Amino acid sequence: MSNLTVNTLENTEYMIEEIKKKLRMATGAALKASRLNDEQYEDLRDIYDMVAGKNSFSISEIEAITTELGRLRKA
Repeated sequence: MSNLTVNTLENTEYMIEEIKKKLRMATGAALKASRLNDEQYEDLRDIYDMVAGKNSFSISEIEAITTELGRLRKA
């Protein structure tokens, strides 16, 4: 795995895919790596770090994470 502190399209795509796998999300809120700017990359990494550190999620946690991913998509 590459250094996720570096903002690259490859790292962004990797984190999005890992979040989707961990949360068993089919669409990942249609989040596209190419639509994230530098500020959103840090936000995505924060979400990734939190998701990667947990083994299970409540429905409300999944909803909150999905909302945050959707916010990144809209920005």
